[in-house]
Amino acid sequence: MFVAVYPHSPSPGLSQALLQAGIQPVPVSDAAGVADLEPEEGWAVAIIEITGDPVVGLAVARRVHDEATAPVLICAARAETQMLADAVCDDFVLTPIDAGELAARIIRLARPGRTDADQVLSFKELSLDLATYQATLDGKPIDLTYMEYELLRFFVSHTGRVWSREQLLSRVWGYDYFGGARTVDVHVRRLRAKLGEERTSWITTVRSVGYRFG
Repeated sequence: MFVAVYPHSPSPGLSQALLQAGIQPVPVSDAAGVADLEPEEGWAVAIIEITGDPVVGLAVARRVHDEATAPVLICAARAETQMLADAVCDDFVLTPIDAGELAARIIRLARPGRTDADQVLSFKELSLDLATYQATLDGKPIDLTYMEYELLRFFVSHTGRVWSREQLLSRVWGYDYFGGARTVDVHVRRLRAKLGEERTSWITTVRSVGYRFG
């Protein structure tokens, strides 16, 4: 999932909320940067943080929205709520930012227009609800972080194929994660633990290559 963030240096509060949500942003300097840096599969969301001169931030949000570059999520201080009445955006979040709320709003904007049939992925007794980001085993919910869910969703969508750690970083995290391939190993280990000992074979380690699901 690719998320563009304006301005290029977001506030510590927004940066921390994104980190806690398991999302690494791609900083952009202006609306043109959102278009120029757009990945092949498109942006999931463009987050426009209103800092400094709000007129500039709102202008960037309007241009990104008008050019249909990405769904626009505005981040603003509570003192600026009234200003948002005239803002051109798809949704907004107010500071101080809650990481869970931020992730939920990004997910909602990134996955519009799905039918009920599109909203559930299944593998054996595992079900993934794409609308609510809820995972269940035998009908019982399992507690996953945002990126654990994203990795499991990718695996379930691509059963049987072997993926290298680098491919998983690119396809799931959507950027060159500075933590390296160990991030994938850590998330796989956590998924195996949460799926339970009897299901650890669902995620197979392919020596010197990566992982296969199913």
